[in-house]
Amino acid sequence: MQGKLNVQTENIFPVIKKFLYSDHEIFLRELISNAVDATQKLKTLATRGEFAGELGDLTVEVTLDPKRKTLTVSDRGIGMTADEVERYINQIAFSGVTDFMEKYKDSHEPLIGHFGLGFYSAFMVSDKVEIFTKSWKDSPAQHWSCEGNPEFTMEEYKKEGRGTDIVLHIADDCKEFLEEGTVLQLLKKYCRFMPVSIRFGEESVWVDSETECDKDGKPKRVEKKQPRIVNDPDPAWKKSPSSLTDEDYRKFYHELFPMNFEEPLFQIHLNVDYPFNLTGILYFPKVRKTIDPNRNKIQLYCNQVFVTDQVEGVVPDYLMLLHGVLDSPDIPLNVSRSYLQSDGNVKKISQHISKKVADKLEEMSRKKEDEEHSALEEKWDDIKIFVQYGMLTDEKFCERAMKFYLLKSVDGSHCTLDSYREKIKPLQTDKDKTVCYLYASNPDEEHAYIEKAKAKGYDVLLMDSPLESHFINLLEQKVDKSRFVRVDSDTVEKLIPHDDSIPEKLTKEEQERLKPLVEGAVDSGRFTVQMESLESDDAPMQITQSEFMRRYREMAQTSGGGMGFYGEMPESYNLVVNVNHPLIGRVLAEPDEARQRELVSQLADLALLGAGLLKGEALSKFLKRSTELI
Repeated sequence: MQGKLNVQTENIFPVIKKFLYSDHEIFLRELISNAVDATQKLKTLATRGEFAGELGDLTVEVTLDPKRKTLTVSDRGIGMTADEVERYINQIAFSGVTDFMEKYKDSHEPLIGHFGLGFYSAFMVSDKVEIFTKSWKDSPAQHWSCEGNPEFTMEEYKKEGRGTDIVLHIADDCKEFLEEGTVLQLLKKYCRFMPVSIRFGEESVWVDSETECDKDGKPKRVEKKQPRIVNDPDPAWKKSPSSLTDEDYRKFYHELFPMNFEEPLFQIHLNVDYPFNLTGILYFPKVRKTIDPNRNKIQLYCNQVFVTDQVEGVVPDYLMLLHGVLDSPDIPLNVSRSYLQSDGNVKKISQHISKKVADKLEEMSRKKEDEEHSALEEKWDDIKIFVQYGMLTDEKFCERAMKFYLLKSVDGSHCTLDSYREKIKPLQTDKDKTVCYLYASNPDEEHAYIEKAKAKGYDVLLMDSPLESHFINLLEQKVDKSRFVRVDSDTVEKLIPHDDSIPEKLTKEEQERLKPLVEGAVDSGRFTVQMESLESDDAPMQITQSEFMRRYREMAQTSGGGMGFYGEMPESYNLVVNVNHPLIGRVLAEPDEARQRELVSQLADLALLGAGLLKGEALSKFLKRSTELI
């Protein structure tokens, strides 16, 4: 039999090559998917009693023959009759080619599948394609052949056993697909979890010899060739969660990410069949203090066939920090970014995943690892930044997380938002009835300030992630009558202002005489001198930094956008002079003005040193003066 393919243009093959070429490697996925489908259909017929023969070995086989320049995909599935070849191969579901070419001439999205071109993707890499097929029905085998133009031949053929062989005669400009390494890489990428075993060549393994022993009488290790199965037909996400142990989940994680040597913290096993179908396993990696989402670590599958690792749209942005797999038949193989942004099912899947993550974290907050700590506390340092990212970007997740989010004090204890507020309320409520949350970003650098706050009976939180400035703003909006201040943003008396005040030992006139001396000891562009009435045993001088300016400057540096003004502002500090300290009174009592300036410089340098701001040449000069004084 000879004939012409039933298409509306004779230019279909140039169109295929031109417009699908950027995705030419997925031809192998398409052909093996067809082979797997044919095999699965045969299994279904056998289960329903319509096929009564022996199933036998149903492994799909990929064979490479560089000498003949062929790549063959073979299955022992249902095969095709002559009528079925005519229906599924000769009549291409393709129309309006001229409009199509115009519409998609600038497209970079994968197009195979949208136009029934799965099998015809073979022509992107082939000069000639042959089909040898025999139906499971009592029907003659068929040989179909086409050389990349609308003409084809089809004739009866003698073939032993049912199934289909697709033989690709690889084109000269696609010779990379005749290399074993290239084909193996594609099989591992697209087919590693397909539900039917796929064999490609052989591999070497080391086994104990059955006939040879070493000098100690132990079997020798010998190299043996065996068929190479490139896929795992029954991956963990297709199994019941109750049948899997933590070790099973960890093993599967390292199967997915063999170059990631850290263990995941925990996982969520998804298994939904209504109102959409979704299975998968999402792992929480250690995130710590990085906000790099480390994307492309979630792989999307459609019925165990790899689709993409670009899952924006399917997974909420903050969950891009997770690793794992998602599998849904409701997402087509050739998914495009515009599809993901608009499809209703995809949006439902995204919302469901976010809900399941919140469920898991809330469950962990209730589960006790021991008498004192919840399961969430044990892993909090590793996932805190992830939870913050979610709360800042997803309103629904934020509502759920307000119940289980943990605040951590510098002493290492954890509290939920509600319980912590009740804990600090009696001592840390200011004169305006606002609860003040004190925090430190760097306990080592802010140690002196932390100790002063503790001496007052205050509790200090540790808030050290790169997102803290944004997150603190969020909490101040969410928690009524609350204010967050870093311990070095003001003197300890003013961190939580009350109605009582400390009498001043210096008169206003004395303070006015002192201020120019202090201003001359520091960089007036960076420091603003403030005279304050503090306890006499407080430091004579100390450095503070405005909470508002510092916080918004940090926010601008991590977000940019409309906050650029704050990010470009130089850092500024306050030099607070304790007018009640005896050393300050001694400065004014000193009759020699040069000696006054020297004392003020020494006290200012001590304050700068305590705040970690005295560096370089200024530090060297301070140390030299101190040595001379000693």
